[in-house]
Amino acid sequence: MHLELTPEALLIQLGYRVTKETLREMNEIFKNTKNIEKFLPHIPPFNDALAVEKAFIAMSNSQKYLKIKCNKDADAKNLLAFDALVKHWAEKYKLKLRAIKEKETYYIIGID
Repeated sequence: MHLELTPEALLIQLGYRVTKETLREMNEIFKNTKNIEKFLPHIPPFNDALAVEKAFIAMSNSQKYLKIKCNKDADAKNLLAFDALVKHWAEKYKLKLRAIKEKETYYIIGID
C-alpha cells in the first residue's frame, strides 16, 4: 500500500498547525525542492530518528526549503551522532544538502 504524503499531511507529521500560511509555505517548499516525491515518504521516520539526538526537520524561515536542525542544548555526543545520521540519510537517498556554516543546520535541496 502506497500513501501519498501531501503538503498538509507533512505539516501534521512535522508538528505544525495547518493554516493558510503554513500550507502556502509548505506548497512553496514542495515546488522548490528537486524531486521531493522521491524521498518524501522517508521524511517523517527520519524526523523521528533525529529526535533521539535532539534534532528535527522544520520549515525554514529564510529559505523555501525544509531544514534539518540540531537543538542548541545538544551535547557533543548528540552533535556527532546528528552529523553521522544526516550524512547517512543524505547518501542513502542521494540528497543534496546545503550546510550552514557554524550552525548544526542543513537545508534539503533535493535530488538532481
